[in-house]
Amino acid sequence: MSKIKVNIVTPDGPVVEMDANMVIAVTEAGEIGVLPGHIAMVAPLQIGALRLKTDGKTETVAVHGGFIEVRPEVVTVLAQSAELAESIDIARAKKAAEKAEQDLQKKSDDLSQNLAELDLKRAINRMQVYEQRV
Repeated sequence: MSKIKVNIVTPDGPVVEMDANMVIAVTEAGEIGVLPGHIAMVAPLQIGALRLKTDGKTETVAVHGGFIEVRPEVVTVLAQSAELAESIDIARAKKAAEKAEQDLQKKSDDLSQNLAELDLKRAINRMQVYEQRV
């Protein structure tokens, strides 16, 4: 089966550089699957799991916003942050979720509430991706 090159990059540097048979990403328009030869496109990403399928195995990456650029031979993800499932510190993710839930319970301004909601979504995403690791 043919493969497509995948690059996941954050402001801190590259996270993943590999070849995959299929890339599945959560965009603002919904979940998309990308195979080699896909038409060119750019889409904003939501907080979610990016799945890289290669030879019967699935590598999962926690992606927290950004963009996916698809070209027929290359997929590039420019993410605000991204973590491979096996590199996630689950204890830290659980603490972050607890703190975000506590912040949501506080009666504060809209900005603080929105930031706490985003923190909670990121923590939940990291915990879910950690549970999906191979």
